[in-house]
Amino acid sequence: MPTAVLAGVGSWLPPHRVTNEELGDLLGKPADWIYTRTGIRSRHIAEPGTTTGDLAVAAGRAALRSAGADHVSAVVLATTSPDRICPGTAPHVAARLDLAGAAAFDVQAACAGFIHGLGIAQGLIAAGTVESALVIGADRMSAYLDPEDVGTRPVFGDGAGAVVLRAGTPGEPGRLGPCVLGSDGHGRDLITVRGGATEDRSRARVPGAGPAARTAADAQADPHLRMMGAEVFRHAVVRMEAASRQALDAAGWKAEEVDRVVPHQANARIIALLVERLGIAPDRVLSNIEHVGNTSAASIPVLLDQAQGAGDLKAGHRVLLPAFGAGLAWAAVTLEWPHLAALA
Repeated sequence: MPTAVLAGVGSWLPPHRVTNEELGDLLGKPADWIYTRTGIRSRHIAEPGTTTGDLAVAAGRAALRSAGADHVSAVVLATTSPDRICPGTAPHVAARLDLAGAAAFDVQAACAGFIHGLGIAQGLIAAGTVESALVIGADRMSAYLDPEDVGTRPVFGDGAGAVVLRAGTPGEPGRLGPCVLGSDGHGRDLITVRGGATEDRSRARVPGAGPAARTAADAQADPHLRMMGAEVFRHAVVRMEAASRQALDAAGWKAEEVDRVVPHQANARIIALLVERLGIAPDRVLSNIEHVGNTSAASIPVLLDQAQGAGDLKAGHRVLLPAFGAGLAWAAVTLEWPHLAALA
């Protein structure tokens, strides 16, 4: 049975950076107040007119170049911020990358979407359905943020990251371990954008409705991302720890054998508590949240690309990738890092 092997990695961040000082002036909060609660000092925000698809194309092109590939059999795009409700964003991304004809579809598992995308691509390769896949995580979360919400505005940024997977052999460097995927829809209101989809459209206001009905309709039509931070924090740590332990067990690894943890960049305190509970030394944990923020589905692949470029990931490293997001959804997978040629 073929094994999914990582063959290339790439990312792209919008050039415009927004610092805590800038946000603090808008939100009425000191820059240090933001950093203390999130571990974030700055984030990249896409300029008006830039779409999630634009971010995905740039990252996908970089990953294809890293892999030395001009074709893949499938494009899997993990995103919570598609260019349109219909059609999916992936087919247009594939066409712009000169990959028209490849299977292309979106995956919506919020911040856990990239690992879900890896799992889907891994399954397609193992089944022999495709020989290779471009898996992209891309989000323009700034499009959904309430400018006055101190709980979400400082946390999220925009960006995209991607990897190329190809069919390989079970003992080959770069191979993915078994993916652990999970969800619990009972927590869907903990992180949500309620307005704009069928639930909103099917519950339009009834003429003459009373105040309570109008309030409910207004909540249903809310176009902004809302997050219950304390509950999200608790679930994120518990779910990522459990998924990580399952992924390690499936790979036959012990926690102390992990060379690098590349977690979803949700919050610096979540990351610190997660690795403490796993018993993994802090110096083995990679992070870019301080300068990138939470880029949702792009979080892990952006960090992988930056770590590869900085030399923090070396051939043979045993890598653990845990993620958690809205849904609620969570995931984890192991990976033996391959040798990737440095690009000029």
